[in-house]
Amino acid sequence: MDEDFDVIVVGAGFGGPVAAKICAEAGLKTLMLERSQSVGDKVISGLTIPFYGFLFGPKFIQEGNPPIERPSDGIINYIIKDIDKGDIEIDKSLRVPKPFSPIIAFGYNAYCKPFCEWEVNQAVDAGVILKKSTTAIDVIKAENRIKGIITDKGERINCKIVIDAEGSKGLLAIKAGIRKKYRPETISLADTYDYVMPKEIIDKVFGYSVKMCWGWDEQRIAPPLGHGNGLMVWPYRNSLHFMQDQCLRINDNHVPNLNKLFKVYHRNITDKLAWWKNLVEPHIKLRARMWAGFEIYVGLDKELRDMPNHAAGMLLIGDAAGLESTELCDGVPAAWFSAEIAANIAIEAIKANDTSISFLRRYDKKIKQHPIIQWSISGRNRFDLRNAQEEHDLKKLKQYIHNGWGLGALTHFMNPFFQILLSYVNNDPVIITKWIKMFFRYYQNWIYENYDYSGKRVIRTNSSKKLRKVEMKFLRYMGILETILRSLSKKKKLLTIIVIPLSKSLNTIMRKALPVVEPIYLIILRLLNPILNRFSRNILKFVKYANPIIFQNQKRGF
Repeated sequence: MDEDFDVIVVGAGFGGPVAAKICAEAGLKTLMLERSQSVGDKVISGLTIPFYGFLFGPKFIQEGNPPIERPSDGIINYIIKDIDKGDIEIDKSLRVPKPFSPIIAFGYNAYCKPFCEWEVNQAVDAGVILKKSTTAIDVIKAENRIKGIITDKGERINCKIVIDAEGSKGLLAIKAGIRKKYRPETISLADTYDYVMPKEIIDKVFGYSVKMCWGWDEQRIAPPLGHGNGLMVWPYRNSLHFMQDQCLRINDNHVPNLNKLFKVYHRNITDKLAWWKNLVEPHIKLRARMWAGFEIYVGLDKELRDMPNHAAGMLLIGDAAGLESTELCDGVPAAWFSAEIAANIAIEAIKANDTSISFLRRYDKKIKQHPIIQWSISGRNRFDLRNAQEEHDLKKLKQYIHNGWGLGALTHFMNPFFQILLSYVNNDPVIITKWIKMFFRYYQNWIYENYDYSGKRVIRTNSSKKLRKVEMKFLRYMGILETILRSLSKKKKLLTIIVIPLSKSLNTIMRKALPVVEPIYLIILRLLNPILNRFSRNILKFVKYANPIIFQNQKRGF
């Protein structure tokens, strides 16, 4: 290409389009490169994107209509003590209770390809130039500064800043001299089976919950080889994924034959796990089998964690910066957060005509100060499962599972979550009502597959008289909540003296309170279940038939 650009974004996955869109909207001439012929080809599998990615991520995602396959209300853990005897213990404590679930979601299950395509369309609409089937193979360096990229076609494309969003397998950051190649022990290989399954059966068998299986290694089921990974089954609209994963290297630098072992583990658990054998297997059809690697433990490797994510003229985001979540194996929220930070720093740098390493260092600083990014890359529960396996310690196994994928997660998640939450509320007091409307809109969109760019997005405007009254009541409640939030926002002293300091102690408080509170909480839920289910059915009926306009953040006349 003969043109020069302000910003070149390398990679059109989850993070790249976010950075590109923000830069283009700021008036920067922005090019986005994608090595695949079709956007999303290299991330064709799926995942659960946790709710905090949508709450604290880019505004256009929160206020948009992205393609989600199914809301997720939480995780059901199967702790398999003896699979031959059917001795299985269930931990399903990490679930959003009714009547909030499934509208207020724990996360959203999505296929990567359509979601990335949706993001790219948003970026292109903002003015980003997209160049596909193009791989950045090296950087242009001059005067100790990155000044562009070299493509596999021999093109030399100049720019002021490169934002590297090429993922964990990319080599651009290594060639730029910023980072080292990830070690095998930090990378997990996932073996994923993609099955087609009728929606009505998925609704009945799975509902909205992701299922995870854990067990002793001698049973050769999950987690494979006892090194901290496991079996995950999560449902989409009319399909599901069966995924097992394993680190590429284990003790004594041993590299296992994963292809062979995965087949053994897969056969054992599908033959012996009763709910899979009886409720799932008769109704599924294999559509694809996929292999994917992700850098799950980079955050636990001190040398890699301490390496910079910037150089003069270059910023790294998402997986390229080693920001994969160690517990949830999901780097999407961190990709979105880091993309937004990188884009804003790039805009500042170009406006100041300063893309030096000293100026761009503020990006690294913001990444290291981001509570949720740092929390997500530092959790050790999955990694430490190997200790329970080696010692055959059931108490430890249950503890790690409960703390990683059960209600015990609150003992280490509360501090970072509320630190971000309070900063958002302090900045925009009524954002809570915007979040509520987002959850309602997302659920309604899921019912009708009503997404941007889908060709199905239709805004209905007709409502019955009775329904209109309920809609007005919903808007009135939202108005009352906004009034309360605005009045509380004026109590800056209360926020500064009491609430913010208290939020920094929530993990400690939860560690002490949860053992007492959790059993009581679960008993109360069981007792109230019939009433909560009735409330839930009424809310779901309302959302199904309500005018979509009431769930928009912008008032458009009603």
